[in-house]
Amino acid sequence: MENASASSLGLARTKSDQVVEAAEGGGVLSRKSSRRMTALSPGGKNTHIRKARSAQLKVDVDEVSSGVALSRASSASFGLSFSFTGFTLPPDEIADSNPFSDHDIPEDIEAGTHQPKFQTEPTLPIYLKFTDVSYKVVIKGLTTTKEKDILKGITGSVHPGEVLALMGPSGSGKTSLLNLLGGRLIQSTIGGSITYNDQPYSKFLKSRIGFVTQDDVLFPHLTVKETLTYAARLRLPNTLTREQKEKRALDVIEELGLDRCQDTMIGGSYVRGVSGGERKRVCIGNEIIINPSLVFLDEPTSGLDSTTALRIVQMLHDTAEAGKTVVTTIHQPSSRLFHKFDKLILLGKGSLLYFGKASEAMDYFGFIGCAPLIAMNPAEFLLDLANGNVNDISVPSELKDKVQVGSAEAETSNGKPSASVVQEYLVEAYDSRVAEIEKTKLMVPVPLDEEMKSKVCSSKRQWGASWSEQFSILFSRGFRERRHDYFSWLRITQVLSTAVILGLLWWHSDAKTPKGLQDQAGLLFFIAVFWGFFPVFTAIFTFPQERTMLTKERTTDMYRLSAYFVARTTSDLLLDLVLPVLFLLVVYFMANLRLGSGRFFLSILTVFLCIIAAQGLGLAIGATLMDLKRATTLASVTVMTFMLAGGFFVKKVPIFISWIRYLSFNYHTYKLLLKVQYEHITPVINGIRIDSGFTEVAALIAMIFGYRLLAYVSLRRMKLQAGN
Repeated sequence: MENASASSLGLARTKSDQVVEAAEGGGVLSRKSSRRMTALSPGGKNTHIRKARSAQLKVDVDEVSSGVALSRASSASFGLSFSFTGFTLPPDEIADSNPFSDHDIPEDIEAGTHQPKFQTEPTLPIYLKFTDVSYKVVIKGLTTTKEKDILKGITGSVHPGEVLALMGPSGSGKTSLLNLLGGRLIQSTIGGSITYNDQPYSKFLKSRIGFVTQDDVLFPHLTVKETLTYAARLRLPNTLTREQKEKRALDVIEELGLDRCQDTMIGGSYVRGVSGGERKRVCIGNEIIINPSLVFLDEPTSGLDSTTALRIVQMLHDTAEAGKTVVTTIHQPSSRLFHKFDKLILLGKGSLLYFGKASEAMDYFGFIGCAPLIAMNPAEFLLDLANGNVNDISVPSELKDKVQVGSAEAETSNGKPSASVVQEYLVEAYDSRVAEIEKTKLMVPVPLDEEMKSKVCSSKRQWGASWSEQFSILFSRGFRERRHDYFSWLRITQVLSTAVILGLLWWHSDAKTPKGLQDQAGLLFFIAVFWGFFPVFTAIFTFPQERTMLTKERTTDMYRLSAYFVARTTSDLLLDLVLPVLFLLVVYFMANLRLGSGRFFLSILTVFLCIIAAQGLGLAIGATLMDLKRATTLASVTVMTFMLAGGFFVKKVPIFISWIRYLSFNYHTYKLLLKVQYEHITPVINGIRIDSGFTEVAALIAMIFGYRLLAYVSLRRMKLQAGN
């Protein structure tokens, strides 16, 4: 029995060793080679050679090593070799003894229970190259102006199927470089060359680039499913039907493991919603839903626990394996995250300290004399070097000589070289040893035919929906998002309590006496002021609060600005009508205003015109200034001026300033309300002559369109990061 067991174990080892040797001899394609074949495969077919071969390797090993807990073949993915003998597992536990692979990532509760498998749809392969990229910002002082270097001659490249990580301490220029590569900074202070398939940046690339910002910019009152569905309907090509776009949104939800929370609101500062990891995955889903060729991410793991961060990086890994080019900034990854990256750029104060394979970074710095003296996370070691901190790190002889020779500037209190000296040495080492070699590699043309290269040169924008479709989608999205604010208990209570107080103060007033007529005229003026003041200070916040979202969506050509503006301003109309109707239902009958359905509905129409005009003023002020403090100050002065010139407080206004009243929507609303109530009772009230009312209606309509036109022009002139 023992001999049989020993021979069985020996056979298992022999077979396992053969499989490993076959893998080492080239029988199994590595991840990089498989992804290169994926990127270069004709017709854009993205085949996962590595996954298939590694799965076959795993099956072969499991078949021959059922009596061994961990074989050499099973540990090959970690580069280790285990030789346990005589240790066996019960048959029911053998299934749990499978070795870890790249996809065996611990699941957190929020991530769902299944492993996402990204769709491998054909996509246009894009080879990103950048040479000697520099970027400066102009700092204007009171008397002087100076330039500050943010990036200094950065060179690198990333191919389809690869993940490039941009690392460096805070302020090293990671986000600036990412924005430059993503086409989000187009200024005269940028130098160097950035090419996509050996072609310069064009507007066509907006539809081929997915850009995930560091801040999660999402509408808090939309659910996960609604957020991704609206994104799909706006961004996917108009050759797809609505059903196909919605199906794509559901596929992305499944791929990202968001099934469990798809009907949960996103949430925000004052609204409970999904968790941080789920929010980040929704942001990523917003970008990968268009099947982009290039994916840029700005610190996607910030604020997440290690397990969720690992899952996010594994997503990027899977995205790259589908033939896409992935570039991400990362602040301080764990060692497991670090080994997921194919290429690495290390920045220090805007200078390039290393570019190359992430797996070779430690060897390079060891070669130039900087190696960790203790066991250390590679990312932690690299960030220490980028900061100039050489504690627990060996110092090359060149730096030791500088300290011994020298200057107080080169030496710190513990005898180590200063941070500036270390950074200067690292920059010089890279420039003298590696920089020219990498630049030579970039001279090699990308392995694509001219037709594929020319596809990124088109300057024509590609809209995912027609103007009318964009308007309809944005109208629906805006209505769903803002209905929670409009019908909040706080706002309803504010309006109804004001209405009840007015009704009690003017309880059953009588317009048949001169005194009662004066009292009712005061009530009508207050209604004109209240519904002029209230909408202005609500509308002021519209564009300043949505500026981040508007900038994000406009830089990706998600929709036309005109479609957004019309949808944004009209989606509020139905919501704006509800509260004034409730208000007048209470006040009108408690105060015993002139009865009759015609008078009542004309009063509602007059108030509604006032609301839309006042709302236009608020939109114009907010869009022009884009600063809440300044906008609120200007609106306060303007509304107060319009109120004082409204014809109630001052009967005889000096002629040189009397023109202000004709700009006041309070004045025109007050005159219309007086006409509706007392048209056949008296021709003059409080010095205001009651006429036909056409002039006042025309003035309010002119304000409605004039203020909105000013707001639209201000938005058109707003500087977007990527231009219009």
